[in-house]
Amino acid sequence: ECRSPSPFFVSHTRKQPFNHPARPRPSQAAMAQEKIIVPRSFYLLEELERAEKGKTHMTVSMGLADSYDIQLKGWNCTILGPDGTGVENRIISLHICCESDYPSNPPSVKFISRVNLSCVNASGVVDPKKVPVLKNWCQEHREHPGLQNPLSCTIESVLIGLRKEFQTPENKKRTQPPDGAQFQ
Repeated sequence: ECRSPSPFFVSHTRKQPFNHPARPRPSQAAMAQEKIIVPRSFYLLEELERAEKGKTHMTVSMGLADSYDIQLKGWNCTILGPDGTGVENRIISLHICCESDYPSNPPSVKFISRVNLSCVNASGVVDPKKVPVLKNWCQEHREHPGLQNPLSCTIESVLIGLRKEFQTPENKKRTQPPDGAQFQ
């Protein structure tokens, strides 16, 4: 049964706020200039959640390589081969590694499925200087670490960017290895 509170427990409101003399309140300008550093794991947990809930682009998928990896470093990913290319409708597997400086710096990418792209070396490693999404990786993160991670600076954006590489005129005409072939 609910009863009205006893008059002895009624809280009394202060007419003036209490300001501790040892700690003056910071001005609004000072608070606006403070940098809030967002931990790298927050970015990666957000990306993992989007992937697990199916909120990524329908032609790419990603998930942790090791579900016990508390650093969220290794990711197994797939790309659905784009129409009109040598990998049309193939499922292309790759591994993405997010080092401790992610998202300030781009992740490293290695294809598991054998592909013939101008940006991929003989062992399947992607040259970041040859892929626009990696080459121009979120300049604002390099200059101001800890900013909210825009969608252009994510594992998903890397996968979409690599998918677009198959559609460039240079790569579109390349002969692709047979389906199922893998890098050693």
